[in-house]
Amino acid sequence: MLWLPSASGRSSCVTRVQLTDAEWEFIDPHLPIGRYGPYPEQLRQQFEGVIWWFKTGGQWREMPQEFGAWSTVHNRFRQWRDAGVFEALLEGLIAEAAKRGKVDLSLVSIDSTTARAHHDAAGMHLGEDIVTALEKAAAEEEKARSKGAASKNKTGRTPSPIPSGKSDDASGAAENSD
Repeated sequence: MLWLPSASGRSSCVTRVQLTDAEWEFIDPHLPIGRYGPYPEQLRQQFEGVIWWFKTGGQWREMPQEFGAWSTVHNRFRQWRDAGVFEALLEGLIAEAAKRGKVDLSLVSIDSTTARAHHDAAGMHLGEDIVTALEKAAAEEEKARSKGAASKNKTGRTPSPIPSGKSDDASGAAENSD
């Protein structure tokens, strides 16, 4: 809680609670609880600390104490990020909005660095003769690879398998074929 003086000179209590109870009921099941922690009664406080960090853009060390130790909140954020909690929350919100018929995909964006376009989409136009030549070259390359599977040495013979180092004689010594 944060105590602020009012205009009348009296102090008034202002909390930094950012989530309604209904919002927390939606978020709570998505947060993992390990064998050794975090303590369930502190999850909401820590999650609200993460919200504070996103809203303010402040440094973790500047986080108000009411959210708990900044290092603990930061560690929770990293754990939740690595566990995919924020992606699961986003998917859950979209699913909930879809149930209510309130999905608005007008703000959906695709990052061009992760969506590769076909060369036609990039504005590259090839003539029929170039496409034919490329297809022919690819077929010849594939034919050469299939012949390479049964490669031959300079004498025209298929190479013999590499010895395993084991011998059939009683001494157990490998024979040298050089």
